[in-house]
Amino acid sequence: MRKVSFYTLGCKLNFAETSSIAKIFQSQQFLVVDFEEPSDICVINTCSVTENADKECKSIVKRALQKNPNCKVIVIGCYAQLKPQEILNIQGVKLVLGTNEKFKIIDYLKYLDDEESKAFYSDIENAYHFNASFSLGERTRTFLKIQDGCDYTCSYCTIPLARGESRSDTLEGILKNVHQILEKGIKEIVLTGVNVGDVGFTEIPEQGRKKRSFTLLQLLEEVEKIDTEFRLRISSIEPNLLSDEIIELSANSRHIMPHFHIPLQSGSNTILAKMQRRYKRELYAQRVEKIKSLMPDACIGVDVIVGFPGETDELFNETLEFLKGLDVSYFHVFTYSERKNTLAEQLSDKVPMHIRKERNAILRQLSQKKQHYFYQQNIGKTRKVLWEDTEKNGMMYGWTDNYIRVSRTYNENWCGKISEVRLVGWGENGIILGEDSIASPDSMKVLNEIN
Repeated sequence: MRKVSFYTLGCKLNFAETSSIAKIFQSQQFLVVDFEEPSDICVINTCSVTENADKECKSIVKRALQKNPNCKVIVIGCYAQLKPQEILNIQGVKLVLGTNEKFKIIDYLKYLDDEESKAFYSDIENAYHFNASFSLGERTRTFLKIQDGCDYTCSYCTIPLARGESRSDTLEGILKNVHQILEKGIKEIVLTGVNVGDVGFTEIPEQGRKKRSFTLLQLLEEVEKIDTEFRLRISSIEPNLLSDEIIELSANSRHIMPHFHIPLQSGSNTILAKMQRRYKRELYAQRVEKIKSLMPDACIGVDVIVGFPGETDELFNETLEFLKGLDVSYFHVFTYSERKNTLAEQLSDKVPMHIRKERNAILRQLSQKKQHYFYQQNIGKTRKVLWEDTEKNGMMYGWTDNYIRVSRTYNENWCGKISEVRLVGWGENGIILGEDSIASPDSMKVLNEIN
């Protein structure tokens, strides 16, 4: 039996799509093996959000061939759509497939035996079809792709160039996948997409305007009707699309967790305008205030970009002070990097790289303080934890409903189960200790990090 392995870079959406492509191989009698094991074919699903992601792809190709010199390497994903010819120059790559081609990967395997490497890709304007996907691999959580592409024109972003226009699964299709996932015993579903809040465009005619068939609120309302115990998280949602109605539904939901990840990118309205974001910082602050007023223990994550062109010391300090005043839980901090074919690449007033890195370090330090405070506020409280099936050094791990990482002594009977845990205080090395309040009073640990 032929063997295939996979390596996924980037976002949760990529992980969902890798799982679907793996199923395609399995339907053709391939055995899917771990990346570390010998295989006939290695598929690398790439990201291209930052320049480092491109470099990482080259590193993974090299790793794959070092472990398995005879395997045929196929590169797919955003990097493959944006720079296919560049990837062909990477030694060992046999096949490159763009956005429209990656889900037809079996049709292109016949080219692997050709002497020359080949790339197949088409204009992103023709990427109309939606390919439903959800990830598998662990018994507790899955990433469900409900949306693809993006109609926004943020000046720093290449994703619309790599994935095309916003398009979605149908409402019926999404609900069907939710039920299929729950039938497998999986307890947590993470809704993923490029712009999840823009879900609902199920028709993209060749001419004329697009038609929205449903909204994220309508989808969440339908999911709320499902009479099965499970958790639902939204991977990331734009602040202008996170409506009061969605927040209010979440606050009273049986399924939606009190955990939001909301991109900010800058706390300066001047920089937000240059980024061509669709909101001002005042709206962002309103969203955070609304969440905390209804869900005081909610975890709120923030994406921030530092070093954008024109970000003076004064404008960076606007972001710094704005973040200091926000009741949020952690940041994902990105150092701006120039991307070809973006509007931001043409902007003047570039910020020197050493200053970009200094600002990154400042915000990461603030993020640690925010996270420490958020955890401290949860000491003495009881939260529900969903236990994963991974064992490491005799320990098992899980997440509270409001996204706090905990651990306990491994017990296979707890895998995939939800239990209540009382967080009781700080332990060694900055971790928090807790105890189970339903079953045995085993010691719990809350890791002082959010992945």
